[in-house]
Amino acid sequence: MNRPPLRLLACSVLVVLAACSSKEPPAAAGASADQQPPAKATRQYLSQPLVSEIYTADPSAHIWDGKIYVYPSHDIDGTTPEDDLGAHFEMRDYRILSMDEIGGPVTLHPVALDVSQVPWADKQMWAPDAARKNDTYFLYFPAKDKQGAFRIGVATSKSPTGPFEPRPEPIKGSFSIDPAVFTDADGRTYMYFGGIWGGQLQRNTTGTYDPNGSKTDLQADDQPALSAKVAMLTGDMLEFAEKPRDVVILDENDKPLLGGDHDRRFFEASWMHKYNGKYYFSYSTGDTHYIVYAIGDSPYGPFKYAGRILEPVEGWTTHHSIVESDGRWWLFYADSQLSGQTRLRNVKVTELFYNPDGTIKTIDPFVHE
Repeated sequence: MNRPPLRLLACSVLVVLAACSSKEPPAAAGASADQQPPAKATRQYLSQPLVSEIYTADPSAHIWDGKIYVYPSHDIDGTTPEDDLGAHFEMRDYRILSMDEIGGPVTLHPVALDVSQVPWADKQMWAPDAARKNDTYFLYFPAKDKQGAFRIGVATSKSPTGPFEPRPEPIKGSFSIDPAVFTDADGRTYMYFGGIWGGQLQRNTTGTYDPNGSKTDLQADDQPALSAKVAMLTGDMLEFAEKPRDVVILDENDKPLLGGDHDRRFFEASWMHKYNGKYYFSYSTGDTHYIVYAIGDSPYGPFKYAGRILEPVEGWTTHHSIVESDGRWWLFYADSQLSGQTRLRNVKVTELFYNPDGTIKTIDPFVHE
C-alpha cells in the first residue's frame, strides 16, 4: 500500500499566513515589527496544521472505538524570554483534538485540564499522553512543582476528551518530562519518560532533584548518554509498579550511544509503538532536531539505533507520535508554520511508510520541486 502521503489542507500549500483563520490570533498578526517572521511566500510544507484556532504541539495520538484522538500541549504567547531550558514554553492547560478519519474535519474540544486544578503543580504543563483501561481514560502530564522540579501527574475521566480530574499528588518516584504510555498485547502498560536540558534528567541522576545540576546533560561526550526511563504501571494505571530503569540505545557495534553523539542520542519526546512483533522506541535528538528510532525485542529494550523518521521541521523543537489507522501508519508531529516562533507551534500529520526490512522511510517535512 505504497500510497502517496496525504496532504492536509488547512490553508493552501503555498502558505499565506493571513489566510489562516484563527480565534486565537497567530503570533505574527499580533507581534511587534521586530518579532515578525521572515516572509515565506513560496515555501511548501508536506502537510498543513490540523487546527489554527489555537497553537498546539507535542501530539500524542490514539485510536479508540474507531475514532482518532490527539492529546497535544497548548502553546500560549507568554512574556518569558526564550532560554535553553524552555522557560518560554508557558503552557498551562490541555485541549484535545478528535476526528473520525485522517483528513476529515477536526474537532477542538474545551479545556480538559488546567494547571490551577492540580494541587501540586505550579506551571508549565508540557507534553502529555493518554491511555484507556476498561471505561476510564487517563491523562498523564508533566508540570513543575512549587520547587521548580518537573514531576508527572495523572488525571482521570470517563470521556476521552475530558474534563479530567487530577490526582492530588504526582506519581510517586516520577521526575522529568514527556510521559508516553504504551500497552502491550499482554495488557501490561509501560510509561516512557524523560528529557535533558529543560527536562531535568541531568538534575535527577541520584534520585533526588538537584536544582544546581548541569544545565544541559552529563557534560561527558565520551561516556554513555543519559537515557530515557521506562517503568511498568500498576494495574490501576495510577503509579509505577517498579523503579524506573534506563532505556538503553545501542549503536551498530552494540555499544550505548555516547553523550557527544548529538545526531542520535536521546534528548526528549519518547514514543513506543509495535510493528511486526518488534518494539520501536522513537524520540527527538533535540539540538540537532531529528526524530529518530531504535528497535528492540522487549518493551524494556535494549534498542538498536535504526535511523531517522523525520528531518528537521520549521522551529527548534520536534515531538511526535505514531499510530495505525485502517491499515495505514501515520506520523503526528508539529512545526512553527503558523507563527514563525519557536514557542507557538501547530500539530500536523502525514503518512508513514516501512521498508520491507522493517525500517522506516525517512520523511522530509518540506516539499521540494
